[in-house]
Amino acid sequence: MPTNSKTADPWAYTDIVKDHFLNPRNFIMGDETKWQADGEGIVGNPVCGDQMLVKIRVKDNKIDDIGWKTYGCASAIASTSALSELAKGRTLDDADHITAKEICDFLGGLPEHKFHCSVLGHQALHKAIQNYKSKL
Repeated sequence: MPTNSKTADPWAYTDIVKDHFLNPRNFIMGDETKWQADGEGIVGNPVCGDQMLVKIRVKDNKIDDIGWKTYGCASAIASTSALSELAKGRTLDDADHITAKEICDFLGGLPEHKFHCSVLGHQALHKAIQNYKSKL
């Protein structure tokens, strides 16, 4: 269930969402073109304007490192941060199966009208993995 069941306020965020928004993990600071990657994916949502870039470094068929940039709302930033935590250290196939629901659950829920933000993150990771595999 994408909504935050701890509150009736449809705009409320969990403390985990707030933490990932205010203290994003694996965020690429500065010029993202200088972050060397084995694969990268970018997705956007023309309706809400969010855009996500995910870059991965691969070692022994696992995501050794992951970096990202997101242009969007607090939910989009928190979702990409959570995704990066979930993906790091996983095999490519396992990471490619991270779902939007898994991201949302990791965050303790998102307001229902913000669930699409977690969908974008996993789509960007999928594209990064496919980009890496296309180079093999």
